[in-house]
Amino acid sequence: MLIGIGGVSRSGKSTLANLLVTYFRKNGKKAIIFHQDDFVFPETEIPKVRDKTDWESPSSIDHDLLFELVEEFNTRFEVVIVDGLFAFYDENLNDLYDKRLFVKISKRSFFIRKVADNRWGYIPTWFVDHIWKSFLKYGNDKNIKGDYITVSGEDEFDMEKVRKYVD
Repeated sequence: MLIGIGGVSRSGKSTLANLLVTYFRKNGKKAIIFHQDDFVFPETEIPKVRDKTDWESPSSIDHDLLFELVEEFNTRFEVVIVDGLFAFYDENLNDLYDKRLFVKISKRSFFIRKVADNRWGYIPTWFVDHIWKSFLKYGNDKNIKGDYITVSGEDEFDMEKVRKYVD
């Protein structure tokens, strides 16, 4: 089974992916996660916006390599999970998914979480706004082809709903 998990930055995609891989492994399934962030091009190859690296552009991700590895691992694992802002952007990958989950949070929650995220240092407000706009353009649920469910990332995940969908 191949599962795609998409949503805006800081929505809980990786948390949900980790919860699912743990669930599958506890139930005796061989499961693995691919985080789209692990497939970014070198910073020098990523476009800039106002002299800042635009990690929120689909051209920042090596979609071909991700697709190639997911295709290969999908034959070696019972469950493969892909999470990322652009999880549903690449049509080839989108067509492979058996299950699609979209993690939704409000714009307000996104702003609060993103401003509090100091992993990369200070993020200017204009760039946080740019991230939201990029999500609306490239990562929103309108890009999903096929059936999917939406789960709230505002609080704890409704894992009963998620498990019913993936089982």
